[in-house]
Amino acid sequence: MFYTAESVEQLAEHFSQLPGIGKKTAHRLALFVLKMDRPSVDALAAALIAVKEKVRYCSICSNITETDPCAICSSSKRDRTLICVVQEPNDVLAVEKTNEFRGLYHVLGGALSPLDGIGPDDLRIKELLERIGAGGVDEVILAMNPNVEGEATTLYVSRLIKPLGMRVTRIARGLPVGSDLEFADEATLSRALEGRVAV
Repeated sequence: MFYTAESVEQLAEHFSQLPGIGKKTAHRLALFVLKMDRPSVDALAAALIAVKEKVRYCSICSNITETDPCAICSSSKRDRTLICVVQEPNDVLAVEKTNEFRGLYHVLGGALSPLDGIGPDDLRIKELLERIGAGGVDEVILAMNPNVEGEATTLYVSRLIKPLGMRVTRIARGLPVGSDLEFADEATLSRALEGRVAV
């Protein structure tokens, strides 16, 4: 049986609670921290504390920020007639990396999942409807994850927004660049056909 110091085990246990970190990786991380010099460990600890003390949710879009409102919501260069609705703050980062979208965002804070007990009241849907109701929005783009929960959320939110008389779109789904048709599953290929555009 493998034995190690109790404090290393506790650190590994904390690392294993992070998403995507298994027990082996957690132990590797804990042992790596043990090899780090003291100033680096202090800097890591300070960064963890700073995240909890400084970061909050934007009062407008619910993205993570250190200033309220966030830099995107307060920018005069953004197109205020477009709102891209995403599930989580990391989705905002993914869309921003494309440098294609110049509108605003709204982070729901998850997706509908009745099996996990997540219903409409657990998401920031009411806040989205209030933003739209305030006027000035021409189009809402729904950019949910391509899974069952994301599809359900897209359908639910679109049904609430359409009666308000604005354009509701969703991001196209399809084949990743560099892939082969023969390896695509039926659902992905179907979405690719539905989202086809003129050339």
